[in-house]
Amino acid sequence: MEPRQSQPTDYGHFVIHIVKRMTQQSSAIDQAMLRRAIGLASSYLVTDTSTNSERGIQTWCTGFHRLVDIMVLELETVNEASKACSECWSVAGTWRGMEDCRQGVKEVAAKLKKLLDEPHRRTYKGSKVYTPSST
Repeated sequence: MEPRQSQPTDYGHFVIHIVKRMTQQSSAIDQAMLRRAIGLASSYLVTDTSTNSERGIQTWCTGFHRLVDIMVLELETVNEASKACSECWSVAGTWRGMEDCRQGVKEVAAKLKKLLDEPHRRTYKGSKVYTPSST
């Protein structure tokens, strides 16, 4: 009997699935579920790229972008997205072959930054947002 080969993970597909489930259950986006999905970004970065060397970066990046695009913003959700960017940045710089993922992190971080308060973009609706140096 041959060992069963694992299917590659796909963060983009995972995001579509949870958003579909959220919107079927309610017309509103469940912020707690959204935060949990965002919090999985760095784990999916590792698994998508290690289980699918051809498309893993793309599937991870697609999922991360989709989550940020649909965020209904609450401070906790913005903080979770900021933490996920920080974690993914670290993972992408630490694991060999993931350097290209940093571009996806930069793009997501740029989207988040546009949502923050002017002029310094360190707060959201007057409250301080998580940054790696503020831990």
